Amino acid sequence: MASLPDPPRLSATVSDGVLRLEGELSVWTLGRLPAEAEGAARLDLAGVTRLDTAGAWYLDRRAQAGAALEGLSEAQGRLLQTVGKARPQPDAEGPPPAGWRQMLEATGRWVVMALTFLRELAEYLGRFLAALARGIRHPGDFRLTSLVWHCQETGLRAVPIVALMSFLIGVVLAFQGAAQLRQFGAEIFVIDLIAISILRELGILLTAIIVAGRTASALTASIGSMKMNEEIDAMRTLGLDPDMVLILPRVLALIITLPILGLIANVAGLVGGALMSWIELGISPSMFRYRLIAETSVDHVIVGLSKAPVFAVIIGIIGCHAGMKVGKDAESLGAQTSTAVVNAIFAVIVADALFSIFFSEIGL
Repeated sequence: MASLPDPPRLSATVSDGVLRLEGELSVWTLGRLPAEAEGAARLDLAGVTRLDTAGAWYLDRRAQAGAALEGLSEAQGRLLQTVGKARPQPDAEGPPPAGWRQMLEATGRWVVMALTFLRELAEYLGRFLAALARGIRHPGDFRLTSLVWHCQETGLRAVPIVALMSFLIGVVLAFQGAAQLRQFGAEIFVIDLIAISILRELGILLTAIIVAGRTASALTASIGSMKMNEEIDAMRTLGLDPDMVLILPRVLALIITLPILGLIANVAGLVGGALMSWIELGISPSMFRYRLIAETSVDHVIVGLSKAPVFAVIIGIIGCHAGMKVGKDAESLGAQTSTAVVNAIFAVIVADALFSIFFSEIGL
C-alpha cells in the first residue's frame, strides 16, 4: 500500500517582537499560528518552504497592518504581489447629494420607513385578529385572568387622571366661551359649545391621548423587558403563543376600557362646564341640564364613542409592536418606549382627523 503523505508542518516562534516561521505557510497551517503572532512587528520568513494564496493573503494583511516582511524568496514575493493586486478595494464614495437631490433622497427614505412601519403594524393587527379568532374557537386558550388584570391597569387606574383632565377642559371651555359669547349676548349658547366640543371631539380625543401616553409606554416597557430577558423565547420553547399570551389580553383590555373612560371623560367635562357656567354666567344646573337634553343630539355621543375602539386598537398595536422591537440593551428599551408614545399620540390625532372628515361627509 502507498503510504500517506506527511502532514504539512509549520514552526512559529515569537521573540523580541519578531515572528519566525519555518515550514509550510498554507491554508492547512494558518490555524497553528500562536495568538501572540498578531502582535509581532516583524516577520522572518526565510525558513518558509512553501507558500500558497491563503498564506500570501495572511502576509498581505499583516503588511497592510504595518508589519515588516523579511526573507521572502523571489517566487514568494511575486505571489504576494499578485494577491495584493487582487485585494478588493471599496468603491469610492461619491459626493453627497445637495440641494433638491438631498431633499428628494431624504423624502424617499422617510416614505420608505413610513411604509415599512405601516406594514409592520398591519402584520401585528393581523396577529391580534388571528389570536382573537383562536380565542373564540378555543376558549380554553383564552387567558381571562390576564384580561381582567390589564383592564384594571389600563382602565381603572386611569380614571382619576382622565376625569380630572376632562373636568378642567370643561371649565376652560365654559370660561373662554363665556368671555366671547358675552359680547353678543348669547351666553346661553355656551352650553351647546361645551356639549358638542366634549361629546363629539375633546372627551374621547383627550382620553385617547392620555391613555396613549400612559399605556403605550407601559406596553412597550413590559413586553420589551420580557424580550430583553429572553422570556418570549422561553414561551415559544414551552409551546406558548406570544400573541395569545401578550398581545391579545392587552389590546382587548384597551378595547373594553377606552369607551368606558371616554364616557367618564364626557360626564366629567360636562360637570366642569356646568360648574363654570353657574359661577361665571349664572346658568343654574337645572337650566344647563334642560338645554343640554333639549338642544344636544345623541348623534354627538355616538360619534364620539364610536372612535374609542379604533383608538384602542391603534394604541395597543403600536405599543405591542414597539415592545417586540426592543433589542438586548436598556438603551433600546428607552428608545422604543419614547417612540411608541410619540407614534401612538400622532396616530390617534390623525385617526381623529380622518373620522371628522368621514362623519362630516356622511352628515353626522
